[in-house]
Amino acid sequence: MNEQPPADPTPARPPVGSHELAEQLWHRLDRMERLLDPTVRKPDPEAPAAEPAWRQQTEGEQRWAAMAAILTAVVLQLSLPARLTAHPHWLLPALDLLLLGALFAFNPHRRLDRSSRLLRTLSLSLVAVISLANGWSAVKLVRELLHGGGAVNALGLLGTAGAVWATNVIAFALWYWEWDRGGPAARAAGERDYPDLLFPQMQTDGVGPADWEPGFLDYLYVAYTNATAFSPTDTMPLSGWAKLLMMLQSAISLLTVLLVVARAVNILQ
Repeated sequence: MNEQPPADPTPARPPVGSHELAEQLWHRLDRMERLLDPTVRKPDPEAPAAEPAWRQQTEGEQRWAAMAAILTAVVLQLSLPARLTAHPHWLLPALDLLLLGALFAFNPHRRLDRSSRLLRTLSLSLVAVISLANGWSAVKLVRELLHGGGAVNALGLLGTAGAVWATNVIAFALWYWEWDRGGPAARAAGERDYPDLLFPQMQTDGVGPADWEPGFLDYLYVAYTNATAFSPTDTMPLSGWAKLLMMLQSAISLLTVLLVVARAVNILQ
């Protein structure tokens, strides 16, 4: 009798279709091409991980944009009717200019790369005074709108409300600018481990320089879009204070716009 060959203990593989076989072959060829191509950059497993954008040290931001916004806010406050401002009419705008002059005296450099407790206190006090003055005007404007007083024509009402709204945008832009990662000087030094506001250039490669950092105009854009869209657009708040601040700004802007539009329609009718 013919002896039967011993059975193979290895289980037989299921048949592979032509489509699956072609796909596996294509992936293997593609991998071999990448390994043999000298122009393809291979990752170095021993290379240190790159620092995230918000932890890199950069050159200090120039102060001209923030200073121009502060002076614009002062002019807008002086343009408001006296009935909507704290008395005397010039008091809070003069205090803004005094604090701005003190900041120049203690830090005369063009770039904001110096940090101290005194400079930090002066900066936050300046923003607080601007917010206080505009908050006072906003509250009195809302009271007039609710009680049907104030401006007798739609154009005057829109001009007054527009000044309050624009000052509100500047004030919140200054808050974002001063609080995000500890302020401009702390951002330049890369002191904070995590950002409070995440900009697109900080999370997507190739859309900005490697050492990019936000400046005041970027925070002004964030405040403007949040006041018009009533929500974040391309810049996301990450920390608790950033989310609360954006919620507060959206609520103030929405309330002002709704009341002004309703009052203006009532006047036109």
